[in-house]
Amino acid sequence: MEDTTGSIIIAPEVLTTVVRLITLETPGVVSLNSTLPGRMSRVLRGNKSSRGIDVQIEDSAVTVDVYIVAERDVVLLPLGQSLQREISRALSDVVGMPVRAVNVHIEDISDPFGTETDSR
Repeated sequence: MEDTTGSIIIAPEVLTTVVRLITLETPGVVSLNSTLPGRMSRVLRGNKSSRGIDVQIEDSAVTVDVYIVAERDVVLLPLGQSLQREISRALSDVVGMPVRAVNVHIEDISDPFGTETDSR
């Protein structure tokens, strides 16, 4: 018999932390992108977004947007799919919330030699 005497509230920052840890532990990810795209940054500033991660909660389900910088020689599609799978699993298993979507935005590729070439 389940006896509930109150509510359980999980702060959005907890979700962001879970997503950050999973993302940065994933092989092929160099870092989170420090800025969200222009329009997104203005819309989400001060909301449930934090340095390359946007978490939205609607009808008790989570939607996550992750903005990353990938390693130079990694195959991008499997990297994105792995992130989707692992972030979704972590939010479902660890936090116990249903996941509506995990959107991975690969914003850049690292340059291990620090030599940027302008292709213009």
